Amino acid sequence: MERPRMTAFSQVREPRGRVSDQLSLIPSLPSLEPAREAFPVELGRFLEQTDGVARSEQLFDLLSAFALHYQCPWIAYSSHSADQILKSVRRAPAFMRYPDEWPEHYVQMGYDRIDPIIKRSRKELGAFRWSEAYNDVSATEGERRFFDEAAMFGLKTGISVPLHGPGVGFAIMSFARPSCRELQNKTITYLQVAALHFHLRLARIVNSRCIQKAPNLSPREQECILWAARGKSSWDIGVILGISENTVNFYIKNVLRKLDVTSRTVAAIKAATLGIIEL
Repeated sequence: MERPRMTAFSQVREPRGRVSDQLSLIPSLPSLEPAREAFPVELGRFLEQTDGVARSEQLFDLLSAFALHYQCPWIAYSSHSADQILKSVRRAPAFMRYPDEWPEHYVQMGYDRIDPIIKRSRKELGAFRWSEAYNDVSATEGERRFFDEAAMFGLKTGISVPLHGPGVGFAIMSFARPSCRELQNKTITYLQVAALHFHLRLARIVNSRCIQKAPNLSPREQECILWAARGKSSWDIGVILGISENTVNFYIKNVLRKLDVTSRTVAAIKAATLGIIEL
């Protein structure tokens, strides 16, 4: 017998003492969709408010307030990378304003390994509804259960916006509602613009912090780690720079200490990430 599909997420019963308490803490939401002509006004106000903001937490607060205009009290932003070394060196901060018990349940169930939102975001360029991922013919029972249980915790409908950039990494911004009413296409467009703006502003903030924290490498140390990043051995680097192999190792050791890493591979990635060298 075919399993019934979810429409704007299945109607499910809330666990006792979980979502109902938290939903009472959500700021009161308008009962009707905002008038269409108000949409660009709110978006313009958000763009103006974020101009010149230098704190990532404040930036996220402004985005949260913007999302409330469209009945989305739950929002989350996270960055992802296929390169675990790069991920450990530099990762944009994650922000989440979800029902308190959902993140704990997410970890306990191991949903980070099958998260259909992450899976779909890897190949999507534009925003998508969670119901689209749920109803995808390739969705597994585990992936559908992920959405069913998210709905039980108050995340009943939502969208996710993949934010791809240079390199292997990407970020995801999600907006969710505690109701089963799907977001309108025009609303999704405005939320997507706001998510992209947040992503770019956050990248600027993170980059400025990294530049400020970049350690000072001597010209010779920069040369050594640059050639190491290009796959050259200490002996090769010594021949190229006209110095001994021991001297190269001395400079590389200084670089590892200054960058607070334990291998020249990670040191090369971190130096490139901080803008100290260009590969």
